[in-house]
Parts: sequence; C-alpha cells; structure tokens
Amino acid sequence: MLIMDDQNTDLGIYGAPVSTPNVDHLAREGVRFQHAYTQFPICGPTRASFLTGLRPNTIGPGAAFERFRCTLPDVVTLPQYFRQNGFFTARVGKVFHQGVPKDIGTSGDDDAQSWDQVVNPRGVDKDLEGQVHNLTPGIPGLGRANSWLAHNAPDTDFTDGKVADGAIAMLQANKSRPFFLAVGFYRPHVPEIAPAKYFAQYPPKAMTLAKETPDTLSRVLPIATNSDMMNLGMTEDQQRQMVAAYHASTSFVDAQVGRVLQELKRLGLDRNTVVVLIGDHGYMLGEHGQWQKSLLWEEATRVPMIVRAPGGNVGGVASQTVEMLDLYPTIASLAGLPANPSNEGRSLVSLLQNPAREDWHGAAFSQILGGRSIRTDRWRYTEWEGGRSGRELYDHARDLREQHNLAQDPKYAGIVAQLRARLPQGVVEKRGKKTLSDPQTPKPPLGRYPVPEGCEHLERLTE
Repeated sequence: MLIMDDQNTDLGIYGAPVSTPNVDHLAREGVRFQHAYTQFPICGPTRASFLTGLRPNTIGPGAAFERFRCTLPDVVTLPQYFRQNGFFTARVGKVFHQGVPKDIGTSGDDDAQSWDQVVNPRGVDKDLEGQVHNLTPGIPGLGRANSWLAHNAPDTDFTDGKVADGAIAMLQANKSRPFFLAVGFYRPHVPEIAPAKYFAQYPPKAMTLAKETPDTLSRVLPIATNSDMMNLGMTEDQQRQMVAAYHASTSFVDAQVGRVLQELKRLGLDRNTVVVLIGDHGYMLGEHGQWQKSLLWEEATRVPMIVRAPGGNVGGVASQTVEMLDLYPTIASLAGLPANPSNEGRSLVSLLQNPAREDWHGAAFSQILGGRSIRTDRWRYTEWEGGRSGRELYDHARDLREQHNLAQDPKYAGIVAQLRARLPQGVVEKRGKKTLSDPQTPKPPLGRYPVPEGCEHLERLTE
C-alpha cells in the first residue's frame, strides 16, 4: 500500500500536466479508479476511516479520529487484520496520522497493534524548514502554511527518499513470507521541500491558475471555505509558485514510488503482490479561491486510487463512484482472507475484474466539521449544519467545476430531497471557525463516549 500525503488527482495518468511516469506505469498495469472519494478530507480522519473500514460517524461523532481507539478500543485495522491472519505487517513513514512536518521522524499517532515493525525516516528537509519561502506568514505552523523550498541535496537525503530506502530494505528482508507493507510518503504535503531538479520542471510563470472569475468567486458560500481570505491573500505570482511547488513535490514522490516498484519487480514479487496506490484525500489549488483541504468541493474530496492485482484487469479504467472505505474489503478479498463483517465499505474486486461493469450503482459520502456531502455519478449535494446554514447542489453533467449552485432552484427541489434523504442521519455539529487561518479552531469533545486512560486531553489535529 503506497500512500501519497495530500495528493489530489494532479497526476499524468489522470490527465494533468504533471510528470508522474511511475504512477502512470502502475495504472497501465492495473485499474485506475476515476471517481474515488475520501470520507473526510483531513489526514487523520481519512486514515482512521479507510484503515479501520468504518465511517467517521461510526468511529464517533466529535471523536478525535487520530486516536480512534479512544472510542473504539477493540476495532481491528486493515494491517492488524492481516497480522491476525499470519501476515508480517510493517509500516515505513506516515500511514496512520503524523502531523507534517512536526512528527516527521516519530511515530505520531500510530497504532502499535497494527504492526510487527515500523520505520520512521527523517531527512534533510527537517533541517531546512527554517529556509522555506513562506507565502502565507499569517497562517500558524508550517503544516498549514503555503510554503516551499528547492534544495540541491540528492533524493535519498530527503525523508521521502529514506521512506523508499526503508521500503526496499523491508521487501528484501521479508520476500519469502506473506507480508502487508504500508509505505507512507510525506509529500506533497506542505511545506513543499523537494530536490531542485524537480522544481526545474515547473517554471512558475508557466503554471496555469484555476479558472475562476470575480463572478464565480462571489457565489462561494462563506461557510464552505477554509479561510476568510480568497486564495489565502496570495498574489497570482505566489499562487503560481505554489502550484509549481506542489507539482514538483508530486514528481519527486513519483520517483520514489518508482524505486519501490522497481525493487518489487527485481525480487520477482510483482507477480504475486497486490499493489495499491492512493492519496489520502484531495487538495485545492485555487479552485473557488481555496487552497489545501478540509473542504467539501470535488478537488478536496476526490482521490487517486490505483490497484494492480495478479490476474486482474490490465490498463482498465473504472468510472464508477467508489469510496476509500472500499479499500479494506477489497484488499482483504484479493489476499484470500475472509470478509471482516465490521467493514462498512464494498469490495471492488468485481470492478477490478470488469471495470466497464454497468450495474454498479454507488455513492460517496464525505464530511468535515459541520458539513455533509454526497457524490453520485452525476450530482454533488452538500449541507452545512443540517441545511440550516446553507446547501449546495452541482450537476457534474454540465458543471464539472461546481460553479453553479442549483440548491435553491425550485426545478431541482426533487433532486435535493432525494439526495438529502441519502445523507447519514444524526445531529450535525457546528461548523466552527476556519481551520487554516485560526489556530483556535474549536476542538470537539468525545461526546457520549467514556474517556479511556490516555485520552483525557484529546485535540483534533488539522495538519
């Protein structure tokens, strides 16, 4: 399992002008899911969800998702399930939540029950953080600020180079037994610190900005944003710098993915190993005047998902709507393990066998504090604070950029009613303040759940 941190679908194989030859090659050998979505577009909650196979509301409304065992102490995670079934399980880098960059080199909010062995790489980027070009100095913490740095050190000196090194060593040491290896890269999460040679591929002046106008920006619901300032107050030149830096970091991680896959092939393990590549959630690069995550727009919730399975479809493209929640039952099934009855997702094995299958009718549910969203093949419907603070309806057959909100148009009242009825039931918490510009974002309590030892002072991590 290869995880790219904060990676949206700006990858070559998804049609973006970004150099990702290794990810592209993997997709041509497996199945690419065109419409896969996160359940919660923030690092900790999404990882808690797809690694437990549970929806955020099952883990607990108001829970500190990074420490999901505080509300569900007996849950069996995906790697733990493999461990219980005789597999060696290991993690290299960020798999469960680690704050970036502050937790690099540590285990962060890891789950010890999931692993036989862990490796926490730390590279030169940790020593260079004081040199970054910070384009949003008003945002506290480098884990939130839009910042970047190009440096001439070789790939293997950076944390993600060391992640690849650790994964390669793990493959070599465990090639003769069944294994579940999770490889968690740290980029393109901010700060965008990567080798200069990748930045050279993306001159900022050549970068294209999101297609927004004063008119489209004026229609954005304030509650649907993550900052009080459009584009975080950045100039167009600064925005182009960040797009370039994001793409440079993506290409850097792609090169490290290639190193791991090359070793898998050299060892002859590619013939009997399932390979899954994902981003943990989407990422905004100026669409609707928004940046980063913790939003319910298409760009923040849609993720890359590629699965290469022995005997599976080669070069297939699955256009059906699927969720990251579907990963757990899919991977378990591909490995020949019995289904875990607690899983709330659906196995995607039938789509891996026949990506053109027409009888798959799915919907994806995403949420953040105060917001709930459903994405079907055609529609996205979002409610804020149960609809009291706003609603959004977008028709993806005509409005791919989600710039025309139809929720208040009487002609679409029937569609709104149908989609609203499909949203998860229950009380929706208040939206609270903006998570990027305000360091004092309200921290939800654990609610009705007992507070186990070690969970008394939990805070939601937004980095």
